[in-house]
Amino acid sequence: MDSELERLPVELVDRLTKPFAWFLRIEALGGAILLLSTIAALALSNSPWSDSFLNVWELPISFRFGPLEFARSFREWINDGLMTLFFFVVALELKRELVRGELRSPRMAAFSIAASLGGMLVPAAVYLTLQLGREGVHGWGTVMATDTAFVIGCLALLGRRIPQTLRIFMLSLAIVDDIGAILVVAIGYSSPLGWGALALAALGIASVRGMAILGIRSIPLYFLVGAPIWLAIDASGIHATITGVILGLLTPTGRWVSDDRLQAILERVAAEPSGDRRRDRAEGRKAWRLSEAAIRETLSPVERLEMMLHPWVSFLIMPLFAFANAGMTLSLMDVGSPITLAVFVGFTLGKPIGIAAFGWLAVRSGLASRPPDMAWGMLVGGGLLAGIGFTMALFIADLAFEAALINPAKLGILSASVVSAAAGLTVLAWSTRGQRELELRIQPIP
Repeated sequence: MDSELERLPVELVDRLTKPFAWFLRIEALGGAILLLSTIAALALSNSPWSDSFLNVWELPISFRFGPLEFARSFREWINDGLMTLFFFVVALELKRELVRGELRSPRMAAFSIAASLGGMLVPAAVYLTLQLGREGVHGWGTVMATDTAFVIGCLALLGRRIPQTLRIFMLSLAIVDDIGAILVVAIGYSSPLGWGALALAALGIASVRGMAILGIRSIPLYFLVGAPIWLAIDASGIHATITGVILGLLTPTGRWVSDDRLQAILERVAAEPSGDRRRDRAEGRKAWRLSEAAIRETLSPVERLEMMLHPWVSFLIMPLFAFANAGMTLSLMDVGSPITLAVFVGFTLGKPIGIAAFGWLAVRSGLASRPPDMAWGMLVGGGLLAGIGFTMALFIADLAFEAALINPAKLGILSASVVSAAAGLTVLAWSTRGQRELELRIQPIP
């Protein structure tokens, strides 16, 4: 009997959502660790050890390469160096979805992209309106991004009541938001350009592309070339984290070894003799090394790198970033600050209004299609959750605001994240109440 008949049929949606399921599990658990890191940072920064905790992140760390010296504080190395890997993973996920996943369909991609654009432009407009002529007007980019880990963690609380299409939509929206945020950083919060360093960076990027065309597959070698590209972009005046986006989007999505070739190689390994002679043992080890390489290369470089780096980013880099940046001395004086209000309103109102309005316009104009099992109420609930801007908001706020203004901005970010999470979960729970009633109805009687 054909072994295919012994299993349930695999539909196209299963092929598209399997990588998402793996990604979502890590994001949900990473969100919990991120929350604990945030609470710890807030507790320590308002404790008797506050000065020591806040000062440790300002310790200078420098590296010298001949006449060149790169000096930053501990916190800046985390924000500029380690966060490059975060943006690299974000770009890998975007590249995979554009080529093989949900965003491969132009109309479905248009829905996520339009909603994401609304979720960036409307909050920025709201913020600028409230800060026009004030000292915090330069911080408009703070309210544009969505925190992927916290959003996915909130959706996980609702379990199977949330359709998979909403999770895919929110993940796609957050990825596009993150890419938009780093472009905002590169354009709006970078220093004057150094064209010589920029030319060296372009040469390095061309080298990476050439290595891919030549068929070089060594991941350590690519990281070795990527390091000087990061240094060159950093020296050029552009924020160095854009290196991660560029290199992620350059990563190939094609597999080197096809399924048919893998099967032929494994059949050859199975046919190898298992004698005790030295020659037989050597041939056997050679065959096993060949099969190991073939199995590894059935995954595209994008998939291999994502699987390798995503747990490190979610469980180490992002919590460390939150621990270094979320600390602030809470003060009642900051509650009424115009910056706090502008950030809060930009996230809690600007985000859901922009996402729902631009998504609706895209569908009504015929440019996009909405998944049939994702009601408009769910889109509004997802838009409210998108007001959790935490990680990227802190990242941009650190670049946009002077030291005297950063605490009100952080308070706006944290308060908006809490309110957006509560409002989004409430709306989604209400909009999916019929699904919950159905689940309770079909549960077996004990």
